[in-house]
Amino acid sequence: MRQVHRKLEKDGSGVLKLIAEDPEDMWHAYNLISVGDGLTTTALRKVVHETKTGSTDSKKVRTNLTIQVISINFDTEACSIRIAGKNIKENPFVKMGAHHTLEMELQRAFTIEKDCWDRIMLDRIDLACDPTKSADLAAVIMQPGLAHVCLVTTNMTLLRSKIETTIPRKRPGSSQHDKANTKFFDRITEAMMNHVDFAVVKCVLIASPAFLKDQYYEYLLAQAVRSDNRAIIENKSKFVLVHSTSGQKDALNEVLQDPSIAGRVADTKAAGEMRKLEEFYAKLNDNPDTAFYGVRHVNFANEQGAIQTLLVTDSLFRSADVATRKQYVNLVETAEENGAEIRIFSSLHVSGERLSQLSGVAAILRFPLPDDMLGDIEESSSDSDSDADGGDN
Repeated sequence: MRQVHRKLEKDGSGVLKLIAEDPEDMWHAYNLISVGDGLTTTALRKVVHETKTGSTDSKKVRTNLTIQVISINFDTEACSIRIAGKNIKENPFVKMGAHHTLEMELQRAFTIEKDCWDRIMLDRIDLACDPTKSADLAAVIMQPGLAHVCLVTTNMTLLRSKIETTIPRKRPGSSQHDKANTKFFDRITEAMMNHVDFAVVKCVLIASPAFLKDQYYEYLLAQAVRSDNRAIIENKSKFVLVHSTSGQKDALNEVLQDPSIAGRVADTKAAGEMRKLEEFYAKLNDNPDTAFYGVRHVNFANEQGAIQTLLVTDSLFRSADVATRKQYVNLVETAEENGAEIRIFSSLHVSGERLSQLSGVAAILRFPLPDDMLGDIEESSSDSDSDADGGDN
């Protein structure tokens, strides 16, 4: 992401002009744009002209359009954004108040105007504009006839390619199994070469049940030598083989927890988040007084200054309700003021998906809170709180 212009007022309102430079920047943009914001970018409009003879002719023109955002949709496969809204600035081609849908494009500037830029949004912009925080982990998860090639970025687990094929059983005197397996391996390699940038990626995980990963790795290296594939040969030290129970994308979750690869991916944000989540689950099982989840319990722990690490999914900050967004922003800010470590999980990452199952907010405590204090919150909580909670400890 590139920041072109920033003007913020003392009350928190203001405008930022940005350019999305790669697909992950679209995810950042999706998290920055809220219902009610003003959004300016270029758009194509079909303009119809009537000629002197009474016939009509039409052409498409590109114009700067400013809309007030009504709805936002993010396509996870294409990493694209469609934003619906109504025109709020004079335009020669679009009437005031007319509805229009904008499609965000890479390398095309857009300006966001907000009544309030909160701390979480500004931190996200700083993160997105830091070129040192790029994707640095790739993974190939496979089982016979099925493989997923993924990139684990700072904020997302991106499925770049899914390979499916039928592998016949191995039968005496038949070569069909070996031929199908070779074709399967070739398709995986092609997908990996198309989607993995070895200049950025620090580690490539190859995971499977049994020995399929070993067979593929041996084949990959042999083919690389045969075809003089320098990208594979010069980066073979980045490949790590690890066991998984299946070739499904969800198996990446268990792969990232494998202690044998922790050292290799220790400096990636994905591994750090996974470790914190596992620490939370361990405390929840062994000492539940030091692990809370659900907004009421976590807010209570925050009021006591008990939070050591706060875990929050970014989806909570995309709420269309301003009061709800402010509630979670205030939680983050006050927890940080109390000395807590803040971990914001992406809802498109496997770790974020797991945290979302626990209401999207959880905390590791620096000291236990007594059961009788927890009982007091349960009794004083109203039924209306249940919408905001989603799952209490």
